[in-house]
Amino acid sequence: MAEKYADPKLKIFSLSSNRPLAEDVAKRIGVDLGKASVNRFSDGEIQINIEESIRGDNVYIIQSTSDPVNDNLMELLIMVDALRRASAATINVVIPYYGYARQDRKARSREPITAKLVADMLEEDGVTRVVALDLHAAQIQGFFDVPVDHLVGSPLLADYFIKNNLDEDTVVVSPDHGGVTRARAMAEFLKAPIAIIDKRRPKANVAEVMNIIGDVKGKRAIMIDDMIDTAGTITLGAQALIDAGATEVYACCTHPVLSGPATERISKSPIKQLVVTNSIQLPEYKKIDKIKQISIAPLIGDAITRINENRPVSPLFNTRFNYDTNTQED
Repeated sequence: MAEKYADPKLKIFSLSSNRPLAEDVAKRIGVDLGKASVNRFSDGEIQINIEESIRGDNVYIIQSTSDPVNDNLMELLIMVDALRRASAATINVVIPYYGYARQDRKARSREPITAKLVADMLEEDGVTRVVALDLHAAQIQGFFDVPVDHLVGSPLLADYFIKNNLDEDTVVVSPDHGGVTRARAMAEFLKAPIAIIDKRRPKANVAEVMNIIGDVKGKRAIMIDDMIDTAGTITLGAQALIDAGATEVYACCTHPVLSGPATERISKSPIKQLVVTNSIQLPEYKKIDKIKQISIAPLIGDAITRINENRPVSPLFNTRFNYDTNTQED
């Protein structure tokens, strides 16, 4: 157990979405979780009570807006309001998984930009800083007028593959053109080349044709994405890589949404192992043998400490991070 943190003005609170992660973060920093209760009235309304003084404190709330998205988002908004009215000095929301991030632009006429709406609500509520992890679209940082620290999961994921000797004779694969930057970042840690899966649908109601851009024959392929939802893209991509001559396929992502048929698809796919973080707390029925979950607590804990001490957060972006301890590695 770490020594108690010297600054009494740092407080960390957890809401309902991922308390185990919040407990791990607090333990690594060396503080106790703040005392707060989340209850519901009989009609479903959320009631939050902060059970200790936070006047003049720098408060960090850890809450992923994952399923149930609207309940978790409303909890966060109510908590921020309570903290502001209780005279917290700063209100920093740590959102490991930012729900509604896929609605970041108008793809069709008369569509909302819900990711911007969520940002507006948080700002209007009184948030002073946002700490997020692998936003689906980097432009969401610009939806806020308060500081946003956008952390990345690739250093943690890379550390897992290196520690397990899975970085030899490897190619890092982006499942689409939009993920090339993410794949390149992982490839730099693994000192590996990259490949891209080019998906094309010849015509309506005809299955997608997947072409592999890059050399995967005779190599271990590691597919990387920011999130896996229904797992359709990642499992089809894995089969295309095997068909193209890859010896084995691993996959990894920061956010294991894993909705609908995702776990069944992964079980039946050629994917040897899917490595994910605990940005979203997985229920027991989703913890299948092929899924390995690693903790982002070292990353979040170091980010909170750096922010609270007014030190730069940038070293966390390009340094391999040891997911077993709280240390960075070259």
